[in-house]
Amino acid sequence: MTKYMVDKFMRYVELSDARVADYVADPDAYVGAWLAGGGSAVGPTDDRELTEPERAAFAARDYESLYAFGAHPYLLWHFTEAVHAHEFGEGFGWRDLVERYRAAVAPQGVVDYIP
Repeated sequence: MTKYMVDKFMRYVELSDARVADYVADPDAYVGAWLAGGGSAVGPTDDRELTEPERAAFAARDYESLYAFGAHPYLLWHFTEAVHAHEFGEGFGWRDLVERYRAAVAPQGVVDYIP
């Protein structure tokens, strides 16, 4: 059931600017805290589980691997957009991120994202 947890983690982070900032500051520590149940004051924490490759992908902000693992495409795009928005500036913007994202996930084809 880790696809569900991948999607749950992305949604949890993406819904709060503060969570996005904390995740971006130290993705590995943030994922670890979330898995331990210390990353949130809301909801039950006993169902948090990711495979080691999924955890590593979150720690590296590797959206290509998350896509290949079956992350929901809609959630993954919004998560990616949120955690990379701070990189927008002179010479790199939203359109560049879209193109970089497309180039990374297109070789994966259509993956099975149904948990």
